[in-house]
Amino acid sequence: MNLTIKPSSACDDCSLCSRCEPRAPGGAIDIEAVVDEVLRQIRTPSPTQVPIGVSARHCHLNDEGLETLFGRGANLNVYRELYQPGAFAAEEVVSVVGPRLRAIERVRVLGPTRGYNQVELARTDAIYLGLDPPVRDSGDLSDAQPLTFVGPKGSFTADCAIRATRHIHLTPEDVRRLGLTGIERVSVRIPGEKGLVFHNVRLKIADGQLPEIHLDTDDANAAAVACGDVAIIEVRT
Repeated sequence: MNLTIKPSSACDDCSLCSRCEPRAPGGAIDIEAVVDEVLRQIRTPSPTQVPIGVSARHCHLNDEGLETLFGRGANLNVYRELYQPGAFAAEEVVSVVGPRLRAIERVRVLGPTRGYNQVELARTDAIYLGLDPPVRDSGDLSDAQPLTFVGPKGSFTADCAIRATRHIHLTPEDVRRLGLTGIERVSVRIPGEKGLVFHNVRLKIADGQLPEIHLDTDDANAAAVACGDVAIIEVRT
């Protein structure tokens, strides 16, 4: 089975997926129908499947950081709604500069604003910038490494660089239906010619989420997958 979902965590930013290109007239996807079908299939206990979202490098800003970079009274403007309800890729982008004085430009800001400033990188991004950031959940900035944000109106430096923990978004109901109650981490198998197994994948459980595993671009490249491909949960760590 090969499920395809257009809304994703990284559309237009990973530059890996031809599925992000505009479709010719008459080729549009009925997004609601696709999501309904995905939910129907992944909520069948066996096999336990989740769609993949490839998360390209991006950043989160708090209100103060946003105003420093984009000016007083600045707001994030929606560029594209993301797969998780309420989340969006903003029109606003920044540059980030590492200790080697190398910069990565046009790093997408994801909204809405949060209570912290954070940059999520793949390992190859970090090496280019001269960093070795820790693997952390979003919002956990313990031992995060310093980067300088540069925007059109200003700049600032913060301990903000992490590599995101592999994780799966689920609701409490999904957890019960999939038989994952009491389990914090699972392994996830990626089928296919470049198939592999990712261990230590954390379950992020909250109401109102859609089932989806988030992989960074390094992990996605290793498994030769793109947004909308399917992973299979295996209850082992």
